[in-house]
Amino acid sequence: MKKGLTQILLIMMFFALPGLAFAEPAVWKNHSKRLELSRFVDYLQEPSDSVSLDSVRQLPESEWRPNGKDSVSLGYGDDVYWFRVHVRNPGAATDPLFLEIGYPVLDHVEVYLVDDGDLLASYVLGDKQPFYNRLIYHRNFLVPFSLSVGNNLSVYLRVDTTSSMQVPLTLWDQDAFYVAEQSRSLFEGIYYGIVLVMILYNLFVYMAVGERSFLHYVGYISAMPLFLASLHGVAFQYLWPEATWWNDQAIIVFLNLVVLFGGTFSLRFINVSRANHPVLNRLTVSLIVIAGVMATAGLLVPYRLMILPTILVGFLGCTTMLVLSIVRWVRKDPAARYYALAWVFMLFGGIVLALSKFTMLPRNLLTENATQVGSAIGVILLSVALADRLNKEKKRAFEAQQRLLQEERKARMAQEKSLRIQQEANTLLEQRVQERTRDLESLNARLRELSATDSLTGLKNRGHFDRAFSSAVVKAYRFGQPLSLLLLDIDHFKKFNDVYGHLVGDDCLQMVANCIRQYVTRPQDLAARYGGEEFVVLLPDTPEEGALRVAEKIRSEIEETGFRVSEEVLHLTVSIGVCAVCPSQADATKDIFCWADEALYEAKGRGRNQVVASEPPPVQGAESVIT
Repeated sequence: MKKGLTQILLIMMFFALPGLAFAEPAVWKNHSKRLELSRFVDYLQEPSDSVSLDSVRQLPESEWRPNGKDSVSLGYGDDVYWFRVHVRNPGAATDPLFLEIGYPVLDHVEVYLVDDGDLLASYVLGDKQPFYNRLIYHRNFLVPFSLSVGNNLSVYLRVDTTSSMQVPLTLWDQDAFYVAEQSRSLFEGIYYGIVLVMILYNLFVYMAVGERSFLHYVGYISAMPLFLASLHGVAFQYLWPEATWWNDQAIIVFLNLVVLFGGTFSLRFINVSRANHPVLNRLTVSLIVIAGVMATAGLLVPYRLMILPTILVGFLGCTTMLVLSIVRWVRKDPAARYYALAWVFMLFGGIVLALSKFTMLPRNLLTENATQVGSAIGVILLSVALADRLNKEKKRAFEAQQRLLQEERKARMAQEKSLRIQQEANTLLEQRVQERTRDLESLNARLRELSATDSLTGLKNRGHFDRAFSSAVVKAYRFGQPLSLLLLDIDHFKKFNDVYGHLVGDDCLQMVANCIRQYVTRPQDLAARYGGEEFVVLLPDTPEEGALRVAEKIRSEIEETGFRVSEEVLHLTVSIGVCAVCPSQADATKDIFCWADEALYEAKGRGRNQVVASEPPPVQGAESVIT
């Protein structure tokens, strides 16, 4: 009987031992300000089918595995995990607390607060949710709750993410959290302030000297803080709080851009060329091309497919840049002195970050902030290195300038000997140029006159009229002067052409032009052939009465002038439309011409061979028609 009882007890202990392996509860003491929960966390991998909280709570303790480490980090994968932590408050006060999940790139986090078996609250967090859906507007995930005296609270988390499965849990007193957050915000502000100053400084230097190394460096120190801001949730909080898709892809894009611009800057700055380092140059160029392709792919390919290759490229890129800096320093490149030291700081931080993502290093304050601290120091050192290189180039340029000055003094003696001959040659050349200039001016004046004159009638052509008409309208508008426009058309000219031929028609047009020229005598007046059998007369500073007199004289002269065709003497007539206005605007040319054209059509409608003045519509506040 005793033997059987002993066997039963041993069997029960055997099955009970795995259940006793879960983590002990975390104790929140009366004066606690902060409590790291990672060592108190149990976790389990969710089966292929998602399960509910009730199902998870009913699982035997043997399914849970204690974390027992200073960080909760399970690396990359497609698995979904449940995490559990028990918190007990044996103190004498009820404290308002924050549960901080300090990894802001987790996709989907379900938080359940269970008090003595009862579900108190549940929340859905993650960077797939818009930032303003969070309980507390902070780059990390914060869950507020109260822990009563003697209370035993269980926190369950279901985490589904394509990023690294890191779930750092910290319990904060709310007042202590805000105090600590001030220091963290100050640290972030100092870092991004340093980087912004360096970006602007190097950008202005590039604009001043045109050295492309500064432009590549600006690209690098712009991509680096944007990558860190995306990784730490700062960019999601301040730059794109609603862009949940881009918040993931930005990490891919900017990390690859860090490698791309870091590689191009390194090749140019420390002169890693195919001539002096063929292998390193090809390796670096290959990494640059891969980084550029992956940065572009980051805009199209999902995060879960890109993150591991991106981290690998980042690790290889950081290692390669570090090797380049050391090799060039060994080769005693003057620019590599500061450069190597800067990359030691920056790339060491990047390597530490990459190793922590692959769970080869624990996630803690050092591994998470090593990149920021290292990049800030590296940015400053690289700026010093660029300034040192610029200073040396100035010295070399000054020395070269001194050598050029010496050569210039030698050449000046020879120049003085040939100066007199050159002056004589210049004098002769100037005389010839002046003669040619006068000839060209005379020729240009003839060409301008020909280009402004109608070759058949000798009057000005339409192009010249359009320019003169616009200028006259502007002048009349500015000084409030009257302006008259006469539009003439030979009556039945098409029939005349059809009967007597175009050559006779050309003679007819010349006769009409001569008649018009007799009465357009003032220097400011202008007569022009507008096209075909149409002529225009522009009379600046002329009221309607004067314009009608001129129009009537032209009409009478043309009617009375006989035109001989073979044995026959013909008499032609013209219809004239007159428009006289004080322009109400500087660009009234089209309106004035339309009014004159309407008057011309009215003259034709009345039987032709007459002068008709238009009646433009009145303009409010001004008298537009000059009577």
